[in-house]
Amino acid sequence: MVSPLDWLLGLFSLDVGIDLGTANTLVSVRGKGIVINEPSYVAVDRKRGNQVVSVGREAKLMAGKVPKNIQVIRPLRDGVIAEFEITEAMLNYFITKAHEQSFVPIPRPRVVVGIPSGVTEVEKRAVYDATMEAGAREAHLIEEPTAAAVGAGLPIGETRGSMIVDIGGGTTEVAVFSLGGIVISRSIRVAGDEMDEDIVQYMRNKYNLLIGEGSAEKAKIEIGSAYAMVEERTMVLRGRNLITGLPESREVSSIEIREALQPSVEIIVDTVRDALDETPPELVADLMESGICLAGGGGQLNGLAERITREVNIRTWVAEDALTCVARGAGRILEDYDNLRRLLVGLERGSTHH
Repeated sequence: MVSPLDWLLGLFSLDVGIDLGTANTLVSVRGKGIVINEPSYVAVDRKRGNQVVSVGREAKLMAGKVPKNIQVIRPLRDGVIAEFEITEAMLNYFITKAHEQSFVPIPRPRVVVGIPSGVTEVEKRAVYDATMEAGAREAHLIEEPTAAAVGAGLPIGETRGSMIVDIGGGTTEVAVFSLGGIVISRSIRVAGDEMDEDIVQYMRNKYNLLIGEGSAEKAKIEIGSAYAMVEERTMVLRGRNLITGLPESREVSSIEIREALQPSVEIIVDTVRDALDETPPELVADLMESGICLAGGGGQLNGLAERITREVNIRTWVAEDALTCVARGAGRILEDYDNLRRLLVGLERGSTHH
């Protein structure tokens, strides 16, 4: 039975969907769409008891350029919370910012948060607790591949099969759906961050050049690819020569960056292949018609759809606005809460129920 107070809170409160990502946090507000898309970075002052200095885009710009007392932290690693209190502060900041943009008089929102499908009960509890501590009135969890599929508009509630490959910063989620449930799923901790690290290691090994994660990410976005490009490109990467210790610039080609990305791309392709290998044949027949949907920031890697299409013999396509699929999916679940709440992974009184 819903109390009159809860009914009133539900009528006026803010409904927020959050993609709490390793690389970026996106916030969707019911009726407004995506209102926040910022890097998952927090800068804290160690001398002042981890006082938060800045969050999001501003904190990321500070990375590698701060005095000793300031530390720039990514509080999530591989899709899970590594720094609980700092994640809570980051969530609080984003929820408050979303609230300020929405002019809702009651400050405690109902929140749906996307989590990787392979996380443990302890990791689920950490996300739930951090969301509640950050000021949520209700917190609900949804597995990221489900949220991504809803956000991408896949017909996951139908009998015919749907498949999504959601490549974020810390995890890649592969899932096959039918009748509103996940039939086969895979979650691996190889995604955008690993690709950046591949480029850092490649430049170190081939050119003795140490570059930063930011430079590696820029190279991945601008000239990175998983399949031969129609027109190969080049760009200049700057860093420190590990032998001389002096600054140095190197022009690298998209062919070299593709070679650097090969280990991570191969693991992702093998994971898709393994998932298909365990998918019932009737659903595989459906997928040959509907195709495989790529979501997440990593899903936008140039040529990845073509590479997967060639490797598994099923047409692969990139979702519209792939980066925001999880946040949009969480938002859609709030908009149609009564019909879609069965997709949520709930936490109540210390227990998990489906």
